[in-house]
Amino acid sequence: MDKKTQQLELTPNAIEVLKRRYLKKDEEGRIIETPEELFQRVAKAIAEIDANYGKSEREVNKTKEDFYELMTSLKFLPNSPTLMNAGTSLGQLSACFVLPVEDSMEGIFDAVKYAAIIHKSGGGTGFSFSRLRPKGDVVGSTKGISSGPVSFMSVFDAATEAVKQGGRRRGANMGVLRVDHPDILEFITCKDDLTKFTNFNISVALTEEFMKAVINDEDYDLVNPRTGQPVKRLKAKEVFDLIVHQAWKNGEPGIVFLDRINAANPTPELGQIEATNPCGEQPLLPYESCNLGSINLAKMVKNDSIDWELLKDTIWKAIHFLDNVIDANKYPIPIIEKMTKANRKIGLGVMGWADMLIQLRIPYNSKEALNLAEELMKFILEEGRAASQALAKERGTFPNYEKSIYYGKLPLRNATITTIAPTGTLSIIAGCSSGIEPLFAVCFTRNVMDGTRLVEVNPYFKREMQKIGLWSDSLAEKIAETGSIQEISEIPEEVKRIFLTAHDITPSEHIRMQAAFQRYVDNAVSKTVNLPNYATEDDVREVYLLAYRLGCKGVTVYRDGSRQGQVIQKVKSDVSSEALKPRKRPEVLKGVTRLMKTGCGNLYVTINRDEKNKLFEVFTNIGKAGGCAASQAEAIGRLISLALRSGIEPQQIVKQLKGISCHSPVWSSNGKITSCSDAIAKAIEAELKNLEIYNSEKNTSANLVHYGACPECGGSLSFEEGCFVCHSCGFTKCS
Repeated sequence: MDKKTQQLELTPNAIEVLKRRYLKKDEEGRIIETPEELFQRVAKAIAEIDANYGKSEREVNKTKEDFYELMTSLKFLPNSPTLMNAGTSLGQLSACFVLPVEDSMEGIFDAVKYAAIIHKSGGGTGFSFSRLRPKGDVVGSTKGISSGPVSFMSVFDAATEAVKQGGRRRGANMGVLRVDHPDILEFITCKDDLTKFTNFNISVALTEEFMKAVINDEDYDLVNPRTGQPVKRLKAKEVFDLIVHQAWKNGEPGIVFLDRINAANPTPELGQIEATNPCGEQPLLPYESCNLGSINLAKMVKNDSIDWELLKDTIWKAIHFLDNVIDANKYPIPIIEKMTKANRKIGLGVMGWADMLIQLRIPYNSKEALNLAEELMKFILEEGRAASQALAKERGTFPNYEKSIYYGKLPLRNATITTIAPTGTLSIIAGCSSGIEPLFAVCFTRNVMDGTRLVEVNPYFKREMQKIGLWSDSLAEKIAETGSIQEISEIPEEVKRIFLTAHDITPSEHIRMQAAFQRYVDNAVSKTVNLPNYATEDDVREVYLLAYRLGCKGVTVYRDGSRQGQVIQKVKSDVSSEALKPRKRPEVLKGVTRLMKTGCGNLYVTINRDEKNKLFEVFTNIGKAGGCAASQAEAIGRLISLALRSGIEPQQIVKQLKGISCHSPVWSSNGKITSCSDAIAKAIEAELKNLEIYNSEKNTSANLVHYGACPECGGSLSFEEGCFVCHSCGFTKCS
């Protein structure tokens, strides 16, 4: 296995992800295939479809070799269900499904049943709840009262929790509600409590009418979907501000521009698009599914320039591969098979965009990068359509072609060609950056199975620093504290220009990159606009309005740390002053004392925990320094203890103290200590990390996700492409 794995040029992290999630296992959970055998299995299962179209055995074998090389070279990878299930008895290969939710008890529970079947087979589901009558509306058959769409979402959430997908992936859902539904305010705030709807992403479907009302500060109608009649008017700007507030608070809801999505609907005669898949990049008609795949742009650079011929060859083979997947797929429900094969939608996207820019020495936040994004995606779309046309000539157009916007203009095999989807685990396997996101970190700490931590370094950065003679392991450890190199003085500015992370990019630069790609994407683009913790609601509002102006089909924002603190900091609006009094101290507490080196001498930081293992108080002792330093350290400890006993989240205390500088910084095993305040913050941070590892096996995945720790390995989660992802083990919250 080692020899074969080495031939595939997989990183240790990629091998670990394949072992955990993709390689076949026997009934006892033992791995029974190598990475090479995985790709052989997938290539064989997908290539054999060519025989259905009259290809000879020799031609089928050639296709199998092409597909195998395509994947083992890491130039292209299909979505996770295809890697997991192709050539197995399960055989369900699609990642994305949309199910209708009809306004009847039968329709609602049919959707619940179908969703459970899809989740069991390895897919994720999107729903629009916009057809359901509002809360309090009459139920004609019983003369009862409807409980409304948000109430029924709880049923879907509970069903998802009960189903384990294919033994390897937990189900994920997207819930969408039109902004003109009477229950829209309840929907916008339904994830205020992050212990609820843990299996849902939610998005508000914004209409053109609503957006114009927001811009003109006008009212708009709420419409009962049962009667089609207006029932109330709201100020559009106030509803928009509530969406903004909730997104600022915890990253949800996202927004989708529904009319813009339907303007690009390739088959409008078949109906309106109402919902998307869980990460928002794949709008689909009811009962449609879509299979996705991504080209690794990091592999498309040769001699410091894009190898357009290699890219073209990769596109054509990838389109062939994805079209074959439609026929190789074992669909979970007959109506989905019928709808999918009638439209034959595929979604070819990209990963490794940040890596390509680094190799070309183009800053992510430059005009040159935006221009290249458009040029590149236009090339992929045009070549993808040319490949689809060639397949249409050979195999026929998709059955609903005559009902499509392409009829008589562009004979295509597939109703859609391009999608930019999340590539969290795929990019780990490929050893590249995720989707079209910037680097999430230049260096980061990865947990390994025995509990030790390794510093992972971006290979392009390491090569660059070695070339200029500035590389060292201590530098990597220093960078891993934040992931960014922008504040590290010894790194040259030219290097800083090129190696940018998600938090080094402004919100508007994130959106402009998304819009540049969206111009040549049939479906939509999965991307997260990362905001610093100190970002304001006005910042979120500007992101949303800019996304609307630039032609995006939807947008997701995430303010750093907003979810970690949400569960602890959630306080009722009518909280009394009594609730803010600090808790009494028990007679006995347990804790640890950490030695921290500072410019004032050795600082001993004692951190005690309560009976629930939460941080309760902090004491400090500055050794022989005495005087002002000792009194200040003691004062800081007392204030921290007061804050902790009053319910303030320790992560917020760390953020306030970490990085404060004095005139005597020192280097230690904990990195650079800039002051006594910084030392105390880092001692608390170290204790929090220890508690995360200790609790990793005791807490549910939902709770840990909100606190920023991976439920499987205890590593840090990053929020990108609309989803939580662990770069240590490949865990992802979404399908």
